[in-house]
Amino acid sequence: MSTAPATDQHAVPCWTVGDVTVHRIDEVALPAATGSWLLPGATRDLVAGQPWLRPHFADDEGTLRIDSHSFAFTVGGTRVLVDTGIGNGKERANPAWHDLRTDFLQRLTDAGFPPDSVDLVILTHLHADHVGWNTRQGDGEWVPTFPNARYLTSRTEREFWAGYDMEEARRQMFRDSVHPVEEAGLLDLVDVPAEGVEAVPGLRLIPTPGHTPGHIAVELTSRGRTALITGDCVHHPVQLAHPSVGACVDIDPERSEASRRDLLASLAGTDTLVLGTHFAPPTAGRVVTHADGYRLLPVPAASARLR
Repeated sequence: MSTAPATDQHAVPCWTVGDVTVHRIDEVALPAATGSWLLPGATRDLVAGQPWLRPHFADDEGTLRIDSHSFAFTVGGTRVLVDTGIGNGKERANPAWHDLRTDFLQRLTDAGFPPDSVDLVILTHLHADHVGWNTRQGDGEWVPTFPNARYLTSRTEREFWAGYDMEEARRQMFRDSVHPVEEAGLLDLVDVPAEGVEAVPGLRLIPTPGHTPGHIAVELTSRGRTALITGDCVHHPVQLAHPSVGACVDIDPERSEASRRDLLASLAGTDTLVLGTHFAPPTAGRVVTHADGYRLLPVPAASARLR
């Protein structure tokens, strides 16, 4: 399957957080049917009741816009990539994810992060659309894409899946995108307490369980400024207005909702820049109270020219 990237070929969207520039590395805009499948509670009427979602996050018919992308930045000299998307050439049950042919690695390189230069890959959780570029084909085998990086995820997350009765599609995903990293000795498992844990100076892992048991969000701090990468604790801005709307693939829907409500309450009215892992452009914003819930005040990206 050949798929065009979600944005043009001439600029990398980015935001400044203190001294840190956060780059959005686009992979693919997901099909229109994704929203109704993933968030079945986000009905057209419910979406229509939030006009602020249009035109960026939903169209006039109430169809949600959802993207796949990663975030790359350098903090304290450490070159970081958060989540690795769907990947190319992967055998996937979801036809929108199967055998992609995108220019993700070229866009990452053009943003100044060639694969060999990445020091740390943070995986918010171990789902297929967050681990795909962990590996790429090399001499007929799946090999780590970032051979000089430590890959990091929650110990709770990895141990949960180790004991899970996986269907074949998920076993395939672990075979091609997780096991090769483990076999190369590159995967680090981290205990993430309730208060969070520092991965490197300026970067904290925040527990947001429910979507998966060990799901984490990622908090970046520089010169008094803060940004938070949501992972799949929040898939789409409609969940700010209606935190009870969960994903069909949430392992523990009640806990997922509780994590989402706690996270949004902690962000509302602050200057924290929220970067949605699946939010369509403009992707980032600040959480403010709105009616009985919240809404996102978008913060447009700047455009770093490709090198």
